[in-house]
This record gives sequence, structure tokens and C-alpha cells, in this order.
Amino acid sequence: MMSSAHMVDDLYQGIVPAMLPFLVSERHYSYAAVAGLTLAATMLSSVVQPAFGVWTDRKPRRWLIPLGMTTAALGVGAAGLFPSYAVTWVMIAISGLGIAAFHPSAASAARRAAGDSNKGMSIFALGGNIGFALGSLLATPVLLWFGLRGTALLVLPALVMALILARRLGPVLDGRDGERRPAAMPKGRDNWPDFLKLTSIVVVRSIVFFGLSSFLALYFIHGLGASEVIGGAALTVFLVSGACGTLLGGWLADRFGAMVSIRYGFACCLPAMAGLVLVREWRLAMVFVVLTGVSIFVPFSVFVILGQNYLPNRIGTASGVTVGLAVTVGGLFNPVLGVLADATTLHFTLTVLIALPALALALSAFLHDPATADRLRLQKMDRAAPTAQ
Repeated sequence: MMSSAHMVDDLYQGIVPAMLPFLVSERHYSYAAVAGLTLAATMLSSVVQPAFGVWTDRKPRRWLIPLGMTTAALGVGAAGLFPSYAVTWVMIAISGLGIAAFHPSAASAARRAAGDSNKGMSIFALGGNIGFALGSLLATPVLLWFGLRGTALLVLPALVMALILARRLGPVLDGRDGERRPAAMPKGRDNWPDFLKLTSIVVVRSIVFFGLSSFLALYFIHGLGASEVIGGAALTVFLVSGACGTLLGGWLADRFGAMVSIRYGFACCLPAMAGLVLVREWRLAMVFVVLTGVSIFVPFSVFVILGQNYLPNRIGTASGVTVGLAVTVGGLFNPVLGVLADATTLHFTLTVLIALPALALALSAFLHDPATADRLRLQKMDRAAPTAQ
């Protein structure tokens, strides 16, 4: 249920980029104006998401899950109805506010449902990946048929999901008739130093993701001589491969530990991205797109549950930062990459990005997994028990 809710919520993050070409063609917005709308969608969400996390730590507020989702949908739906740029900007910003309200409470509820299972949390994260990818697939035909006023129809998925959550979320998480199901939530002291290290890694990974999402299709078209259809297909392949990588990362973390998932993901990303910029034929490059998409997403869901383990007394705050702030902050670096691409080439820009997985891999060497530490401590106690007797 939480994965489905995550899918519907992040659908509206994917719809905003799909709206931009229609805003340019129908309202004749400049590229700078379009960039301002993208900033409205990401900046407000980045700033307020940790605040929602802190708020939910004081008292669980599950009603923020359907309310945040509905707000995100209403903001996007209204953005296509008003010709004023200022009003459109505000509506997109309100949609970002709804996204920010949704994620901390949703991630906390997902952790309650998943317990200590990285695979369970990867299914929650997968919902967001699918929703982001479906955003453009759903919005483009609607906007082609109805124009920008068709954004009002895009509110429907959120309304349906919000009704389902209002009726079913409590019984699913807590059991029927008020029965409280036990939840394997983390316990212990908050480890802020390791959490801040993890946050820096999430930001670095996010810069790579937004850079590839923004420039991969253009690189195939202008750097490898592929058609626009092939360029769009490359981006789709990247996102679909990422969905597979999300599930793989959860499985690896449950079987071998969170650090293995994180470090192997970044280690495999290095040769994959190197292959992408070294080959000069788009069919071969597509193979490296698959490998890059899988590897860069392998650590994604692990970040969420590891951050919650670092801050067991502030689950909402940890969720707001790892799912929201650190991810969207990475998108704020995109203009820097754009300036670099204008000054040099897309090939050079993607080459520079290869350094970031290496940096994330180096930073991960300073992390430790508290779950692994607890298991080792229990094993030592078990081995010492017969000796003590």
C-alpha cells in the first residue's frame, strides 16, 4: 500500500518536467522562466521536507500522507489553468510543498510495515521510481489531447489513492479493531556524525542522477548521432534499469549488509559510466546505460533504512532528509552542469560526473552499519556465554 501511495505521489514530480514543453509552446515561456518553474518544484520541497520530518517525530501524523499527495496533485492540476506566470509558479511550488509533506510520514509508515527488511523498503522506493517515470507517460497524451487545461484531469489518481488510504491505511498498519501490531522499529541513541556522512553521500549520488536524467537523451542525440526517439528511449531505459537496481540493492543489503550494497553499487557505477562516455556507437552505449542505471540505484533504498537506523529517535527527520532534502538538493546543482556543458561539451560534462561515484565510494568507507554491529555484539555474547558458565 505504501509503495502504491509513493508511486502516485511521485507521479506529480514526473508530470512537472512533462508540462514544460507545453508551457513553452502555448504560453511562450522563455527557457529561464521554465528553469524557474523547475526551481519552484524542487527548492521549496527541499527546504521544508526536514521540517515536516521533525514535526512528525513529535507525534505521528499519518493524515499528512493523503493530504500531501492531494496537495501535490492540486498544485499541478491548477498550474495548467491560470495563464499568469506568477500564479503558475506558486501552484508548482504548492505541489512541491505537498511532496514534502508526504515523504517523511510515508517513509515512517513504510518502515513500520517493512520492519528491518531492506527488500521491503526497496519496494517502497521502487514505487517512487515508477511514479516518476509514469509521470511523463501519463501527462504527455493528456496534454496533447486537451492542452494545458488537461492538467485538471491529472488530479484523479491522487484523489482515488487518498480515498483508499483514508479507509485502509490504519487497518493495514495496525490491524483491525484497534489491535496494535508489533513493529520492528530501530532503537538506541541517535548517531548524528554517521547520519551527516550518509547525507553527503546521498547528495553526491543525487547530483549524478539528476545530471544523467537531464543530459543523457541530449548526449545520445548530439554526442552519438542518434535520433530523438533513441534519445528518449535511452532515458527510459535508464529509469527502468534503475527500478531493477532498487530491488537488487534491497536484496543485497538483506543478504550481505547495507555497506555491501552501497559500496558495490558505486564501485560498479564507475566502469559503467566510463564505458558510456568511451564508446562512440549508440547501441553499445545503451548497454552501459543499463549498467549505469542498475548500479546508481542499488544504494537508493538502503539509504532510507540506514538513515533511520542512525536516527532511531527521529525517524521522520531521517526520512525527510534521505528521501527529500539530500535528493532534491542534488537537483540544484544541475544549472552548474548546464553551464559546464555550454562552455565545453556534453561528453566532457558526463566525463566529469564519473568522479562523483568515486567520491561517494570513498565517503562510504567512513560509514558503518549499526545493524551489523549489533549482530556481531550478540554473536560475541553468545560465544562468551558457555565460557562464563
